[in-house]
Amino acid sequence: MTVEKKGVVKPPPILRGKDLAEPSVFTPEALLREARRQKGLGIGSVPAVCILDPDGDIVRYLRAADRARRDPDWACYHTDLFAFEHEGLSYGIVGCAVGASFAVVVAEELFASGCGLLVSMTSAGQVLPTQAPPYFIVVDRALRDEGTSYHYLPPADYSAADESLVRLAREALSQSSLAVRVGSAWTTDAPFRETAKALETAKQAGILAVEMEAAALYAFAVARGRPVLCLAHVTNQLGQIEGDFEKGAAGGAEDSLQAISLVARRWLERARR
Repeated sequence: MTVEKKGVVKPPPILRGKDLAEPSVFTPEALLREARRQKGLGIGSVPAVCILDPDGDIVRYLRAADRARRDPDWACYHTDLFAFEHEGLSYGIVGCAVGASFAVVVAEELFASGCGLLVSMTSAGQVLPTQAPPYFIVVDRALRDEGTSYHYLPPADYSAADESLVRLAREALSQSSLAVRVGSAWTTDAPFRETAKALETAKQAGILAVEMEAAALYAFAVARGRPVLCLAHVTNQLGQIEGDFEKGAAGGAEDSLQAISLVARRWLERARR
């Protein structure tokens, strides 16, 4: 809270003048409509399962293998959407949408364009040293140390994932040889302000890893009633050792695709019932 004058406490701007039940004046549908008009694009739809790839490793891997094609009707002003096939399923993927606000802007646009399930696969820094990186976390809740989530949900410590999606992911990934854990993440807007005190506080709370998108994506998912699952690929120990940030074969893209594929297939099977 901020103090304007003695005895008067005023909330910070991020909590002022917000009615979370009030509809937005500016909508993703309006933005996409005008982008299509300006660019002369058709009204296309995206695949049922879409992926956010903040690091861009999966997109680069797919493009290098000539497996991904740019969607000519994707009307976002800031990103390219690529379509690809993997193990018999179709996907859309957006790379390098880093951080809470960027991720949610793209998520809004994807669901406005026909997305059915959004999976975020972000790299993350280890907080609790449960094992040596790399490994995966199914994020079941995320500490809201960013700004975007407060425009979607009332103030609270965490944004929570849909329990049924977490359960589905746990069951699907148990079939693989991948190292996978289920637990909480710390979402920050300021990765280079991960201080010793902040990290110790996160450890004491049992938080497994730190990343930049999950809290906002889960707040959006709850507020909009959209299925979103955040997976964190723990790839580093915050640069505190030599030889850090090793993600595995193909920059971790092959393992990441395996994890996403198992989750997507299970979700599509459930959706068809």
